Amino acid sequence: MSPVHRELAAGRWRELTFLEQMANVGSEVERAIRWKEKGRTEVCMRALERALELLDMTVDDRKNRSRLKELMRVREALADHFFFDNEYASTDLSWQRYFHPFAWGARAAAGR
Repeated sequence: MSPVHRELAAGRWRELTFLEQMANVGSEVERAIRWKEKGRTEVCMRALERALELLDMTVDDRKNRSRLKELMRVREALADHFFFDNEYASTDLSWQRYFHPFAWGARAAAGR
């Protein structure tokens, strides 16, 4: 399967800070949540697939090696929440609370 984010997969992703990477993952998760709320399951799943692709690129980025345990748990719990039985009992709100600080931090670091 070819990457949806071709330009990012070609190397630009590694130029982003960890905060920027996670903010982008969170943006796709937010889209997935919004589409799920609207009953648009197919569009929700596409947004989540994009989020997982970005998360995989974050895992592959060498600068994030010290965060592998957390990143892999996030990936597992996201997949569980959206694709499986939600054994971790996560909620849309808990995902928003997890990812929003990354967006705030990335925005603050960029001086916006």
